[in-house]
Amino acid sequence: QVQLVESGGGLVQAGGSLRLSCAASGRTFSSYAMGWFRQAPGQERDFVAGISRNGGNTMYGASVKGRFTISRDNTENTVYLQMNNLNPEDTGVYSCAASRASTITVVPNNLNQYATWGQGTQVTVSS
Repeated sequence: QVQLVESGGGLVQAGGSLRLSCAASGRTFSSYAMGWFRQAPGQERDFVAGISRNGGNTMYGASVKGRFTISRDNTENTVYLQMNNLNPEDTGVYSCAASRASTITVVPNNLNQYATWGQGTQVTVSS
């Protein structure tokens, strides 16, 4: 089982950019589809983006499509989330998660499909 550690969060002004990283331990990183979720105060955890095991397929939540890009480097055991044109509604704790995907192309988008989670990193966007 992998362990996940996020980094790259912080405070940014509206319109700015941040790049989140999620480093995974273990030798089986390519066996997992990866996802990013975010949780704002008092709200449920929402799907932000997901990527298949081989990186060939991606999926995005409606509110971030066209602004965020998920990618992965299986040689570095890392998944990234590039966030551009941020707005205050993007504020929240961002967590990466790993899903034991049965095929190399599937992209899970439901949090119940993810069994392993990182501790999260705070992103705050000021207006």
